[in-house]
Amino acid sequence: MARCYSEVMPKRQSARSAIPDVWLVSDARNDAALETALARLPRGSGLIFRHYHLGAKERRARFAALSRVARRHGHFVALSGDARQARRWGADGAYGAASSLAPGPAVYRLVTAHSLREIAGAQRMRADAILLSPVHATRSHPGTRPLGTTGFRLLAMRARVPVIALGGMNASRAQAMRWEKWAAIDGIQSAM
Repeated sequence: MARCYSEVMPKRQSARSAIPDVWLVSDARNDAALETALARLPRGSGLIFRHYHLGAKERRARFAALSRVARRHGHFVALSGDARQARRWGADGAYGAASSLAPGPAVYRLVTAHSLREIAGAQRMRADAILLSPVHATRSHPGTRPLGTTGFRLLAMRARVPVIALGGMNASRAQAMRWEKWAAIDGIQSAM
């Protein structure tokens, strides 16, 4: 049986420094390429499993399949859901809005934020990392005004935990921003 990412990570006091730099966020749009992408990502990257388009049984089965691939390559696996569900499913962490990640079992908490108010809420919920978005225009947030590099940096400076750039991100944009931690949905090809 593959070991969980958390079993090989340092203890909690240094956990925030162990949050992966590169993240792949699953979605109906990129489902067909996920196994290939997970195999090509740098060892120790992260997978955020969403797959909201699937029914409960299908979602659980797809999570199990992708989790096996991710673990084979030493990746961190987070589940979009609450901490209890993440623990039950064997994920290393839970992903979602601060309001959905209420106290529960000890798993990593990756909290989404789009504003200073939401960053403060994430920190109150003891987030281990914040996914701040949208940095650039994205299909996930149509019509939403992106933060842009400057807006992103101004908000990220206020966080007391690692900040992961999300929204229209790919490897070249992360490099241009000089920002180590980033996540991709549609930018999956750049992530590889």
